[in-house]
Amino acid sequence: MSVATYRTGVTEYQQVGTGPKLSGVRVLDKASALLGVVEDGPATLGEMVAASGLPRPTVHRIAVALERLDLLTRDLNGRFVLGARLGNIAADPQRDPLGRLAAATLNDLHELTALEARLYRRLDHMQICTAVSADAAVSGLHPVGSRRSVKSGPVAQALLAWEEPAELTEGLRGARFTSAQLALVRRQGWAYGSDAAIARHLAFAVPVRVRDHRVVAVLAVSGPPDRMPGAPSRVLCGAVIDAATELGDAAVRTGAWPQRAL
Repeated sequence: MSVATYRTGVTEYQQVGTGPKLSGVRVLDKASALLGVVEDGPATLGEMVAASGLPRPTVHRIAVALERLDLLTRDLNGRFVLGARLGNIAADPQRDPLGRLAAATLNDLHELTALEARLYRRLDHMQICTAVSADAAVSGLHPVGSRRSVKSGPVAQALLAWEEPAELTEGLRGARFTSAQLALVRRQGWAYGSDAAIARHLAFAVPVRVRDHRVVAVLAVSGPPDRMPGAPSRVLCGAVIDAATELGDAAVRTGAWPQRAL
């Protein structure tokens, strides 16, 4: 959102009634503008001022208030990012068509592998569980809405591996994996190792892609060592990769895939 767009846009939309919807409540429209800036990626206070066209004291006051409400938070570099409260909303199956679509796929995958199956999406520096198989729901381990940093584990690797170089560099800061490991994930098409979300579990994670090959989610199965092989078997790889492919195809057919990452 450019300075000109916001400053001239408010007047124009009020007079002509075209363009993005405004509430008519100035403080809400200003808060919405700032959330829109951060929706495009992490932003410093100065970047939010420049993008919104609002005075710096106003941006600071509203941003801090949004942070108190968990609608904004800070990344490791102190930049504003979308907050956990928005992540909870995004993870709500009632608001996430991809999560709803995944339910049958996750249950079928559990039937095939006897492992717990979950769907994850990424919100900036967090991975959010947006759907689980029926058995995983019963176990109560890492339920829908659970969040973890994308700094460790196979799910985090699969979520980050296909990102653009600048995003990869940012994601690797403080991570417990390296760029070489992410390169291996890209070559293999999957990630495997200790489950960062569930203690003493191993996880196998595969990206869910849509028509432009964009990764919009990760499908993962997990279980204790006595139920997971020391290395992914051909049967396990085939089952999870096929399920992820089918989910991506179904998302395209139904229009359930998100227009952008969370």
